[in-house]
Amino acid sequence: MAEIILFHHAQGLTQGMRAFADALGAAGHTVHVPDLYDGRTFDTLEPGIDYAREIGFDTVRERAAAAAASLPESLVYAGFSLGVSSAQQLAQTRPGAVGALLFDACMPASEFGSWPDGLPAQIHGGVDDEFFEEDLPFARELADAEPTAELFLYSGTKHLFADSSLASYAEQAAELLLERTKSFLAAL
Repeated sequence: MAEIILFHHAQGLTQGMRAFADALGAAGHTVHVPDLYDGRTFDTLEPGIDYAREIGFDTVRERAAAAAASLPESLVYAGFSLGVSSAQQLAQTRPGAVGALLFDACMPASEFGSWPDGLPAQIHGGVDDEFFEEDLPFARELADAEPTAELFLYSGTKHLFADSSLASYAEQAAELLLERTKSFLAAL
C-alpha cells in the first residue's frame, strides 16, 4: 500500500478534502493531509486565493515542503489545484518519489527541472474547467512525453469537482476519479 501526502486546494482543508483522504485510507493507504492554512477554510475560491496571496504562495509551498520533510522519502505526492504546485515540485525534486497525482491543475514540468525517469503520474481535470483550461497544454505535454503519465479529462465538470463539500461537486465524475486514483495506487 502507498504512503501519500495530499495537499489541499485554495479553499483550504475542507471536509471534502478530508473525505477524499479518508476514502484512500479506507483502501489501505496511509494518507497525510497537512493543513497549509492553519485551520482556515473558505466557502468560495476567490477568498481562498486571496488568502494564499496574503500569506504568500512561497509560504504555502514552504509549509508543504516542511510537512513532507518529516515523512519517508518514498511518497506519492498528490494535490488539488493550488496544492498541485507543491505536489508536483516535491515529486520532481525530492528523492524517492513513487508517484504523482495532480488534480485540477498541472504545471509545466520544466518549472521544476525535468520529470524524473519512470515516475508514474495521473493528471485529472475538467474539460469545462476554466482554470484547468490554462493547464491543459502542460498536462497534455507531460502525458505525451512520459509513458508513465496518464491524463484523464472529465466532461461537464467545474473546478474542484471531486471535493464533496463544495457546490462544484460532480458525483459521477468524482467517483470515477477516485476509482482511477485507487487503481493507480494499487499498481505502485
